[in-house]
Amino acid sequence: MNPQELFQDVPFWHLITRLGEAEILLPAALLTAAALFARRRTRNLALGWVLMLSLAVTLTTASKLAFIGWGLGWAAINFTGVSGHAMFSSAIYPVLMLTLVPGRSRRRWQLSLALGCALALLVGVSRIQVGAHSWSEVLVGMLLGGTVTALTLGWFETRALSINPVVPALLLVWVAVSPFQLHASQTHSLVTRLALSLSGRGAPYTRAELLRHNRRERS
Repeated sequence: MNPQELFQDVPFWHLITRLGEAEILLPAALLTAAALFARRRTRNLALGWVLMLSLAVTLTTASKLAFIGWGLGWAAINFTGVSGHAMFSSAIYPVLMLTLVPGRSRRRWQLSLALGCALALLVGVSRIQVGAHSWSEVLVGMLLGGTVTALTLGWFETRALSINPVVPALLLVWVAVSPFQLHASQTHSLVTRLALSLSGRGAPYTRAELLRHNRRERS
């Protein structure tokens, strides 16, 4: 199958949204963190980035469990949980780009960061376009992931994130090929099963229920 055949049957926004899946971004982040950890001068950055990302993942998952299992959402802003795609993208892509684009000049550093943020924003918008999330859920996800990126860049030296050149090459191949080779993400179904198991409910709460309940309260 040639590249043209790969793309012709994949709607643009559905392709972009796959770039925010945990199954794609977590392996990329772990490989990058391992390469950064291997170098003494970027070891603290790797540890800090992974720890903050882990906390963001915990908060994102907790928000989803709270709604799916117990119906804890915010109907006024159509919020049922943090967008994991938006969080992962904004926490990972900017750091990845700083390792993918070589050079230590300030201009290249800024360009790399801008490219990472633009890709994260594109993934966030895609979640709206495919009908998976509301704007509030995407914005909170980007804020959470963006905080991980901001703290990583603010607390640690990031002007020389040089790593083994094999790693950026592997990352580019992985991110480019995996949306076409991996099955659709199963993260949401796993979280749903966990939420139902913890809450004892037979069926998950839905966005429609949240909004319907809000309309009844206002009428």
